[in-house]
This record gives sequence, C-alpha cells and structure tokens, in this order.
Amino acid sequence: MTFLPSKLPLIQAPMASAQGPELAIAVCRAGGLGSLPAAMLTPDRLRDEIATVRRATDAPFNVNFFVHAEPKPDPEIEARWRKRLAPYYAEAGLDPSAIPAGPVRAPFDAALCAVIEETRPAVVSFHFGLPPAELLARVKSVGALILASATTVAEARWLEQHGAGGVIAQGREAGGHRGMFLSDDVDAQPGLIALLPQVRDAVRLPVVAAGGISDGRGVAAAFALGADAVQIGTAYLRTPEATISPLHRAALANARDDATRLTNVFTGRPARGLNNRFVAEVGPLCEDAPQFPLAAGAAAPLRAEAEKRGSGDFSPLWAGESAALASEEGAEALTRRLWTDGLAVMSGLGGRWRD
Repeated sequence: MTFLPSKLPLIQAPMASAQGPELAIAVCRAGGLGSLPAAMLTPDRLRDEIATVRRATDAPFNVNFFVHAEPKPDPEIEARWRKRLAPYYAEAGLDPSAIPAGPVRAPFDAALCAVIEETRPAVVSFHFGLPPAELLARVKSVGALILASATTVAEARWLEQHGAGGVIAQGREAGGHRGMFLSDDVDAQPGLIALLPQVRDAVRLPVVAAGGISDGRGVAAAFALGADAVQIGTAYLRTPEATISPLHRAALANARDDATRLTNVFTGRPARGLNNRFVAEVGPLCEDAPQFPLAAGAAAPLRAEAEKRGSGDFSPLWAGESAALASEEGAEALTRRLWTDGLAVMSGLGGRWRD
C-alpha cells in the first residue's frame, strides 16, 4: 500500500532539460509515478505536455516546479562573471557583448498555477521550498498531493509546518540541483543514509527517499531506513526516453563512483553533475557566479560552441553519485525491474541472517 496515487511507491524524478512527456508516460505505464518538470516551461508548453501524457495513459502523474526567489540582476556581478569567463569566450571565438543575459528557469507563479487548476494533476511537487500561501492553497483546492524537497531535518519540519503533504528527503548523493532553501551551505546536506531516518523521526508526513538510488539494493535500503516511497532520477538518464545529448549519454556510460561534483558554474546554484573542464577550471563552486538562475545566460554559449565540436567540456552533465549503476534500458522495463529487484532484496535479507 502506498500513500501515492500510483500503483508502485516509486517516483521518477522530474529532470528539467533531460526529459519530456515520453519518460513520464513510460514510468506511469509500469505503475510508477511519472513526473513532468515544469521549471523551464511556459504555461502553454506545460498545458501541451500534460495533454500529451493524458492522451497516452490514464495513470496519475506528478508535475514539478521550482519556487526560487527571482534575483534582481546586478550589472557589477554580471560583469565580474563575464570577465571570469572571458578567456573561454576568446578561445571559442565568441563576442561577450552579443551574449544575452537572463534566466532560463522560472519560479511557480499565478500563470502556471492556473494551468494546474485547469488540468488538475494528481501530484504537484516543489523544489526550493513551497510557493506563497495563496498559490499553495490554489493547488490544494484541486485535490493534488503536495510534495516538496528537504535536504535537512530543519527543512523537513518547515515543510510539514507550512502545508506539504509529503517530504522528499534529498540526500547529498542526488544528481541535479540541491533542494535546499533554509541555508545555502552545501556542507550542511547529509547523505541519504544519515538524513532519511532522522527525517522519518522528525515528521509525521510520508517521506520519500531520494539520492543515490539506482537499483533494487538502493530501493530496499531506503525502505529499511523508513521511507514510504523512493524517487529515482539518474537511473533513468540512460533510457531511450530521456532527451539528453549523445555527449551526456557517453559520459554516463563511463561514469565512476568518484566522477561527480557539486557545482554552481552552470546556473548559480549548487547542483551535482559529472566533472568536466568547466567545472574543474571555473568551479566546482565559484564565488563569481551570479545568483540562480542568472549564471546560466553567460555560460550557455560556451556549451553550444563546445558541443558543435563534439565536446562536453562546458555541458551540464547532471548525474548522481550512483551514475555508474545506471544501464541502457527502456524506462517502463526499468521501473518494473527496480521494484521487483527491490522486493527480492528485501525478501532475501531475512533469510540471509538465519542460523
């Protein structure tokens, strides 16, 4: 029995820029909770993607939003960031003055909320906290289950006090952006094996485990530590339904346990990805980077030029610490295998220690 509306207590992590509706549809068909990332979508595009999922399956699914505060552009900080990147612009033959500034990820707002009211998805999840109370009330009015990410016990308690229906305990191992919102200290985020049982003890809400779970062993471990469900992202990046580049796929195929870093050089906020030239030389964490998501504008052209040459040196190769466990497999089959393998591990543990 799961608190989720899906048949299986398994959520496919929403991964902006790495997926479209096809991945969510495949997971839903297997009984998991597919997710649509909306942080980079306009309201019209979100409406279209929701319709695409609904045409393919009548299963429930999750729509995910970022709820970061929009920073005010600071010309001095932007100039400092572009000066830091100037040698790379020169190397790539780019004119810095021709590179537009501006965010590529938008926070949840009234226009996006109107799409939720219109389309009424079963689950809505948030990263970086919760939206303002008025918007949250509007989402709740459609009957959606509200999930939100916590990277510490304090954040989990805050989410419970402010209206979340479930907490996603995101361990340090997780790929992509940290969900932190009460602190910007990345060293304060514990690994999942330490975070999960402490969150479980601290809140009465259902708890979802996220971070470093890529196979049945990780699924079993999460439930042993008190999870009510698991959220898995990186394991889905090598599925054919993921929309990542061939360069990203090749990097994942060669990933090792020590291959990832927490870096802010791509967007301005710490996120875990595979190490490459940009991360190693400008970061991993760079004080010159503007606030999220403003750093992305100046960095994006370097990625585009490098990828034209077949290089991933400036690409955000998002991945969690268990990337080496991911394999090439269809998302529907992967979802079924993750669950059946997890059950097998849980069943086998009891007999393993019998005399």
